[in-house]
Amino acid sequence: MTTVVLLRHGLTAMTGPVLSGRTPGVHLDDRGRAQADAVAARLSGVKLAALVASPLERCQETVAPIAAATGLAVAAEPRLVECGYGDWTGQELKKLAKDPLWKVVQSHPSGVTFPGVEGESLRAAQARAVDAVRSWNAKLGPDAVWLACSHADIIKSIVADALGLHLDEFQRIVVDPCSVTVINYTPTRPFVVRVNDSGTELAALRTPPTPKKGGRRAAGSGDAPVGGGAGSSDLAAN
Repeated sequence: MTTVVLLRHGLTAMTGPVLSGRTPGVHLDDRGRAQADAVAARLSGVKLAALVASPLERCQETVAPIAAATGLAVAAEPRLVECGYGDWTGQELKKLAKDPLWKVVQSHPSGVTFPGVEGESLRAAQARAVDAVRSWNAKLGPDAVWLACSHADIIKSIVADALGLHLDEFQRIVVDPCSVTVINYTPTRPFVVRVNDSGTELAALRTPPTPKKGGRRAAGSGDAPVGGGAGSSDLAAN
């Protein structure tokens, strides 16, 4: 049984209001660095066989404290990079929510290819991400526990695959910044052990205030934020 610990990157100044996508030079902010230090402490008792991360700076910086603590080198894995959002990259989510494509992303993501030369389909993003996990599982062997740091929509798509869900259901999954998701892969099937574990107090489950427009979720809309949003920090800002 190979175990993968999927870690979403920590917060940046753009996380939540803006769809960062593959924008270069997006670094963790003070909150994100604190999250990275905290998750490294949480993982201190786990013997990891490898550290793998999306090549984008925010993922590399999130795993840096774990690398420092374990002495492991970080392998950059292009197949775990953020989805190619094409012309949506760098735009505010509240503006994108008015685009007709937004409704398709919410209800029929398997049919979405983002606009522009660098636009990628969500199907292709899922396929490469799952392929990355499976190939690292094979490389590291059945007894390995390894960590992969990536992005919300990428992790959601991996979880959907592990659960046997159609990609059109992946918006039902939530993956907050610096949360941990664990999947055990066996010869017969994957087992999803935990999802979106941020180690927060259960008080965070209280009924949240109405989010601001463009925040984690528009009030009453049931929409999932493209790119994953900023998690509970969106609600704290209200």
